[in-house]
Amino acid sequence: KYHKAVVSTQSTGHYYITNNLRMCKILCTYFLVFVVGSCTAHAEVSASNATKILMSDMRKFREQLVDMPDDLVDIEIKIESLISNEDLLKRVVEFRKKISELPGEFFDLELDVAELSCAEKREEEEEKEEEDEEDSDNKTEECGLWHLGMNLNPADGHIMDYTTGWSTGTPIGSAGKALSMDFLDSQVWKEPADYIAIVRHQHAVIDAVKVFKFKHWGISLLDRFKDMNPGRMLVTSGGPIQESIADDAANLSDDPIFSVGGDLAFNWVYGDNGHRIVMTEGFLAPVNPVRDVSEDNTHGLGNHFACRCTTNTENSAVWKHEISNIQDCSWPSCQNQRMQGTDHGSGSSLKSGPVYGNYAIFVAQDAESFPGPGSELQPEIGKAC
Repeated sequence: KYHKAVVSTQSTGHYYITNNLRMCKILCTYFLVFVVGSCTAHAEVSASNATKILMSDMRKFREQLVDMPDDLVDIEIKIESLISNEDLLKRVVEFRKKISELPGEFFDLELDVAELSCAEKREEEEEKEEEDEEDSDNKTEECGLWHLGMNLNPADGHIMDYTTGWSTGTPIGSAGKALSMDFLDSQVWKEPADYIAIVRHQHAVIDAVKVFKFKHWGISLLDRFKDMNPGRMLVTSGGPIQESIADDAANLSDDPIFSVGGDLAFNWVYGDNGHRIVMTEGFLAPVNPVRDVSEDNTHGLGNHFACRCTTNTENSAVWKHEISNIQDCSWPSCQNQRMQGTDHGSGSSLKSGPVYGNYAIFVAQDAESFPGPGSELQPEIGKAC
């Protein structure tokens, strides 16, 4: 606008025009610096190097445009003194007028570029702030500590059957091999638990996980597994609140936890059969009426086919087994019950099979989500809220 004002008053003399164009050159440069500086300061970011180079190139070109009318004024004066041709002089004056308008138009272009650049920077900054807020919210949601209570390895030579550890809380294994061998942390077993995660893992790398919220809060696993008479407790409702399975996870067709849905049931006792953890949508011997027939057809984690299960004692060690897969194979018609691994008694129908992974049991009071497949396990996961 200042350029245009200067041009419109050029009839007052060459000296006025020339000096005001030079002043305009200085003022426009300072004004542009102020606009760009204010904008970038507002966005709390500086212009990118590429933008700075572009603005510098545009400024230099505008300065050249500002200098051109000065050169034309000199030519105009010489023509006027040497050639008495009004038409030619008029053409030179009109040409100078057009060139004098170009710096102002180009300056408007510079401003538009600067404003668009700053607008993009502001938008990027706002998006970053939103992402930071989301990350902060996620971190808040994901706070909470998970503690490893138990690990089951169905092929380590130690049988974690129905009668071993679950209802006594006796320490089993060592901290150094907590995620590679059978393990029970007696302290965690006594802690109040509101959430439980059952994790299948390969060498401490998560393969699959299900997280459940207990129906009744503030009760330890020890107290829950002590409640064996009559047992058959449905300890969760509504199914898992998280279920995550790796895309390349194998052996999912008959996994005792991940091949069937439903909720968790503890201490499923019938006849002389007992199972510490089962899924309700797998086959469960009926609760009502309770059948005293030992069908040997319920399968899960921590099992026994010959125990006085309401008192946690065994009748015969040959029928204990750590992990059995989902199958329809009831005694006595079926004599080929598929176990995972080799950790089972010598009962004639108990057949060793592939190990699908270790099964870890984590508990928490204030954590609702668990790391997904591919994450590495530690005995303690997460952070305090």
